Amino acid sequence: MSATRSLHNALTALAAAAIAAALPALAPARAAAQGAPVASPAADAVPVREWKVPWENSRPRDPIADAQGRVWFVGQAGNYVAWLNPANGEFRKYEIDDGTHPHNVVVGPDGNAWYAGNRNAMIGRLEPATGKITRFPMPDSTVRDPHTMIFAPDGDLWFTVQNGNAVGRLTPRTGQIRLVKIPKAQSRPYGLVLDSRGRPWFDLFGTNAIATIDPASMRLRTFPLPHDRARPRRIAITSDDMVWYVDYTRGFLGRLDPQSGAVKEWPNPGGAASLPYAMTVDDRDRLWFVETGKQPNRLIGFDPRGERFFGHTTIESGGGTVRHMTFDRRTGQIWFGTDVGTIGRATVGGTRRPVTE
Repeated sequence: MSATRSLHNALTALAAAAIAAALPALAPARAAAQGAPVASPAADAVPVREWKVPWENSRPRDPIADAQGRVWFVGQAGNYVAWLNPANGEFRKYEIDDGTHPHNVVVGPDGNAWYAGNRNAMIGRLEPATGKITRFPMPDSTVRDPHTMIFAPDGDLWFTVQNGNAVGRLTPRTGQIRLVKIPKAQSRPYGLVLDSRGRPWFDLFGTNAIATIDPASMRLRTFPLPHDRARPRRIAITSDDMVWYVDYTRGFLGRLDPQSGAVKEWPNPGGAASLPYAMTVDDRDRLWFVETGKQPNRLIGFDPRGERFFGHTTIESGGGTVRHMTFDRRTGQIWFGTDVGTIGRATVGGTRRPVTE
């Protein structure tokens, strides 16, 4: 995590200097009231609401909705797993092992919350009804920091290991963990998604490359990006299996065609210092990402059909840094966490059931 934090701090400082030179001042962000949703106004903004997490300085992150409408998230600094009920603002917190510093949480097909132990080299399975935790330790002492996770259709859990420089596959039924080491040192596997065939795709944030693994053979294939300075951080895949990424250091949105290897890029609205980070795709195949070089952070939409940016939305709390987002197909909503202690929701439309609050 130290390498990531140093890079982000350095680039954020450069972005802040550029913004300060161009603008007279940025008004201080208004904090969200605990338990109360707040809206983010902008000319073509989408509706955004945030809930203040009741545990201070805990870096709530990586929220994901379950089938019951609860939104699970982890406190990376606060060392907990928790959920929010957006219907009434209720929070529930689950204590986990000291020193876990969970980085990510996903909801499994079993209905349990699975979390990545970023500082204690394990993946945990938490049963919501009882709080019981089952631990799956990493089988290699050099693979110590599980990062981002996703469940495949076959029930296996794929995960990246950033500083351990590997990608893993956990079979919950047996507890077996298989690891694929990345040959190039400090490649830093980061964001992770699946294509329509259940193949994992991930950014190699320490390099200018994106990679995939064949689940049948466990063979790694790497796709270099054309610009040497490119550093893809988060990733998304549209229904046509095109691979999209945000280039954190250069301020671009990119698309990789896995069939041809062709890459096309679009400069972000916020420019070279925009530091695009969290990313997801909705059920209309529109891409969404957050410019974290902007303070307050800004949510941006991109429509691949017209190749246009839209939906520029300021995060009312400021955001600090929005690191990860998930799209809930049941509701047409994007969920995100912020470094300033809020869980946020952006309603972006699409086919969805009615939502009541």
